[in-house]
Amino acid sequence: MATASVNSILLSSEDPAALARWYGEVFEAPVSDDAGPYPVVDLDGFFIMFDRRDDVSGPNRDGARTILNVEPDDPAAVAERIDALGGEWVSPLENRDGHLFATAKDPDGNWIQLVRLSDEAEVEMGQPTTPFPGFAVRDIDETAEFYSTVLGMRVMRNSMGILMIRIDRRTTAIAYPKPDHEPAAFTILNIPVTDIDTAVADLAAKGVTFLRYDGFPQEENGVMKNNGPSIAWFTDPSGNVISVISREG
Repeated sequence: MATASVNSILLSSEDPAALARWYGEVFEAPVSDDAGPYPVVDLDGFFIMFDRRDDVSGPNRDGARTILNVEPDDPAAVAERIDALGGEWVSPLENRDGHLFATAKDPDGNWIQLVRLSDEAEVEMGQPTTPFPGFAVRDIDETAEFYSTVLGMRVMRNSMGILMIRIDRRTTAIAYPKPDHEPAAFTILNIPVTDIDTAVADLAAKGVTFLRYDGFPQEENGVMKNNGPSIAWFTDPSGNVISVISREG
């Protein structure tokens, strides 16, 4: 087993702040200017840091040497934002046997490859090699619809008909049918969010009803605040309890 992992990359630039803003706009990702000496873009737990170095100037003239692979939920939307910002394409977005690929240059000439593999390839390649969550549901189809349409997660099916729910790029949960399913008496999934009131409003607009618990100081929208991280609870179609929880304390 590997004893190290990769969680960030450092891009040097004559204008690190501008380059960070470009990545933030292209990938609709938060840009932090208070993370020490570097602006940082958070791509689902992988961090792109930006720095100014005396020995780096001008564009990267050998972008093919190191290519940043990014797996967006919607490559076409990302490509449109790159076009809108005047981006340059090495290879425009194309479908290769069910997989989507594109390679673009950022404003400094660094190469970025957009990748979205087919569900079949993701299932084949994504067999868990580390601990992963799993839970029972009463109906696979309604579960797939809820987690994909309401929660916006990527949902795939393996050869046994079991759902593989991509929580984020690092975590895939499985959901399996159980005819006599009884919902768990605890929260099966906590989803961190940046703005909990906005997240709750968005889910409510999609028909989600938030739970209320006796003795909990919940606000009108169902959010409990000032008692640790802000949190609100709801259920999936099988009655399993899920929460959205603020990243802030």
